[in-house]
Amino acid sequence: MTIRPRVSTVAAAALTTMLLLAPPVATAHALSDPAKASAPTSAALELPRPTGPYAVGTEVLHLVDHSRTDPWVPAAGARELMVSLHHPARPGGAGAPASYMSTEEARLMLVQRGLEDVVPATTVSSTATHARLDARPAPGRFPLVLLSPGFGTPRSTLTSLAEDLASRGHVVASVDHAYESTGTSFPGGRTLTCSACDAVEAAPDDAAEREMLRTVSVGRAADLSFVLDRLTGPRPAWKNSRMIDPHRVAAAGHSIGGSAAASTMLADSRVDAGINMDGTFFEQVPVTGLGGRPFMMLGTAADHHPGSEDVSWDEGWRHLDGWKRWLTVKGSGHFTFTDLPALAEQLGLPADPTVPLSADRSTDVTRTYVAAFLDQHLKGRHQHLLDGPTPGNPEVVFHRP
Repeated sequence: MTIRPRVSTVAAAALTTMLLLAPPVATAHALSDPAKASAPTSAALELPRPTGPYAVGTEVLHLVDHSRTDPWVPAAGARELMVSLHHPARPGGAGAPASYMSTEEARLMLVQRGLEDVVPATTVSSTATHARLDARPAPGRFPLVLLSPGFGTPRSTLTSLAEDLASRGHVVASVDHAYESTGTSFPGGRTLTCSACDAVEAAPDDAAEREMLRTVSVGRAADLSFVLDRLTGPRPAWKNSRMIDPHRVAAAGHSIGGSAAASTMLADSRVDAGINMDGTFFEQVPVTGLGGRPFMMLGTAADHHPGSEDVSWDEGWRHLDGWKRWLTVKGSGHFTFTDLPALAEQLGLPADPTVPLSADRSTDVTRTYVAAFLDQHLKGRHQHLLDGPTPGNPEVVFHRP
């Protein structure tokens, strides 16, 4: 997400990109007409298989922070979160495959962009995943990764990354922040829509909009700290919390979720490392830095190279005071770092010619570089991949401005 378009346009672009691989939101006006798209309505979708040695288990938690009122709908009361936990599991365990998202969540995404007659909601919601419910945890203690999605985008669109990281030996907590996605299912048959998008859209000017988005980033930091409290503190909310090593924690996110990763590090010293995947820093990294902790910026070549219109990356880079990398991916788009390229390709929907990177390469680059960063900084395993360009990854450019 960039800072240029109004948020209702951003949310619509997010949805359309999910299914049509539209351009980054900075050029959302160039989207194809959804009415002209066609797709096989009986297509069976499947996420890319995890690459690590562990089987993957999963569980969904509903967490309520009674110390805070929801900032977008105060009448709703306490701040609520939905959290998908993916974890290393023992092989061969029983348990049903986890669902990708609810049919209502999928329907709302389709309706918002007028695609409900192009792809059935059940086709998206029934996407095959590779994590199982009630899977037996693998023995040992593992680093924790807090994962935050883009604005207006549900946590489910980061499932492939979460599954892969779990298969490589991490516990991953993917968070849906109430009223900040096109639709998120909560207990009691409730599906909460993006009131935050409406609030940001109502901002009177660009400065007010940016300040509102800074509020989103800071609010998500409070959400992620609360999740960390509930997973590692006294009386943890998750029955398998003993798997988590509370001294090895990272925050990562896509779009505004990447900004939230930096905001979380600013607010919470328990977070040891962070990753921003193609997100504007709405809360700028201060001149005092992040206390020497490592941070990686991974973005599109078009929008996040040094000297690009999004000056927050240049400013953030100057202020980062620990180990740091600034990587861009040639041929990528804003949603390259999510599940969306893989889903759109399987559906046979029109690709955007300005984003030529294939779905396989989108998945591989994202998983490989995110995992390398986490292995180096949470597991203490030096990764030569992060030292500089490699022949096997010609799309990835290292910047040292």
